[in-house]
Amino acid sequence: MRIGLLLAESRGGIGQHVASLVPRFVSAGHEVIVCAPPGTAEHFEFGPATVVTQAAGLRGCDVIHAHGYRAGMTALRDRSRLRPLVVTWHNAVIAPGPRGLMMRMGQRLVARGADLTLGASSDLVELAKSLGARNAQLAPVAAPAMPTIRTPRADVRHELGIGNRPMVLTVGRLAPQKDYPTLLSVAARVHESTPHAVFVVVGDGPLRDNLQARIDAEQLPVRLLGHRNDVADLLGAADVFLLTSHWEARALVIQEAMQVGVPVVATAVGGVPELVGDSAVLAFPGDADGLADGVRAVLAEPETANAMRTRGRELSARWMDEDAVAKNLLDIYAGLVATGG
Repeated sequence: MRIGLLLAESRGGIGQHVASLVPRFVSAGHEVIVCAPPGTAEHFEFGPATVVTQAAGLRGCDVIHAHGYRAGMTALRDRSRLRPLVVTWHNAVIAPGPRGLMMRMGQRLVARGADLTLGASSDLVELAKSLGARNAQLAPVAAPAMPTIRTPRADVRHELGIGNRPMVLTVGRLAPQKDYPTLLSVAARVHESTPHAVFVVVGDGPLRDNLQARIDAEQLPVRLLGHRNDVADLLGAADVFLLTSHWEARALVIQEAMQVGVPVVATAVGGVPELVGDSAVLAFPGDADGLADGVRAVLAEPETANAMRTRGRELSARWMDEDAVAKNLLDIYAGLVATGG
């Protein structure tokens, strides 16, 4: 097959996912064309694929797979020549106001225009169906293979100046979706009972200055580390992984934490509950008290923490890996091509 992969601007999980598919598709004997903005194409290694910057370059492909709503909208502009069309929904629309309204209108158009809609989590599949998708199904995105932990736990903690103090780690862009104001409130509550605990946040984004101002004003035990290339080492040094997001699909950072064996405390949003099962402590979004209780329980109860580590590793061992995800997609494409979409 000649497979066209279409994506909009990306620096995160969507681009990583597409980059993992390309060599697997090529190794299976298929030709791959990737359409991506120049910045995205430069950021990721699309390896043996032909890379184009305009959707017209995908004409003549046997199947088009757009990743995300914006990519789906791009494909629909040339609908008669870009089909059969598969669109994977990776994220929910949570933006407020006119911008959110326009995005939700785009969702509806993409749901009705695609031959097949794939959702990274079950709630996205149900949403697509409610918006008129003709055929929608779950297609989880695999977590990339976790890099080897290269720096011993004690050395990472020494570099951070933490020593033996409890370490709560968060990884994610400093953006509204991640609800970092609630994370700061969790840190304040945990500090009352566990004053030596340190909250470490990895990532950059538009909220950094505001978050740092509150950290300084309230003297919170939170450190904003910015972008780091040693997330695996930081996970290996952490006692708890905390996620306070308003919404996530199958959060890659949670998958990585569970693979390494870090107990997870998170908000029960999107695809998180089906991802973690009974291996994590979950609370409602915005529930700083509930999240703080979860963090305190993990830090104060070694048996609870050990049980969570074991269940997390066991569960993550059963997830589809990148090879299985690529094979599943190739089977889907073959079925669409055989039936004409």
